[in-house]
Amino acid sequence: MARPKSENLTDAEQAIMQILWRSDEVSVREIAQELSKSKPAAYTTVQTMCKIMAEKGYAQFRKDGRAFLYSAKISEKDAQQSALKTLLNRFFGGSSQLLTQHLMDESDVDLDALQQLQDQIDQKAKQLNDDNLNSNSNSNSNSNSNNK
Repeated sequence: MARPKSENLTDAEQAIMQILWRSDEVSVREIAQELSKSKPAAYTTVQTMCKIMAEKGYAQFRKDGRAFLYSAKISEKDAQQSALKTLLNRFFGGSSQLLTQHLMDESDVDLDALQQLQDQIDQKAKQLNDDNLNSNSNSNSNSNSNNK
């Protein structure tokens, strides 16, 4: 019995997406040649994987003569966000705080990297604080105008 298709990218599909993100359009043959630089990849296998990726919504294709030309349908950033959301929900109960704690505990982070992270945290906290102040002042001005 075949296993159900994953909506997430497999390692092999991820390798193909890396090729698609670097190119406008690529034929199955070109993808197979690129993949074969690191590991043998049969044309028919690559063709099947590209078809599955199109079904999943990650890639799109058009026919040019006898060749199928594939291109990325989603950006690398969108794929990263989707993968991170899946990871976050599957292993950390949707908690970015638990994920961050895990990364801090399990990774070798040097002092410079920690300082950069702290700077980003401080910047995000300031942005959120400013947004809250703006939101509250808009709410107050709206309620004041309603009281007149």
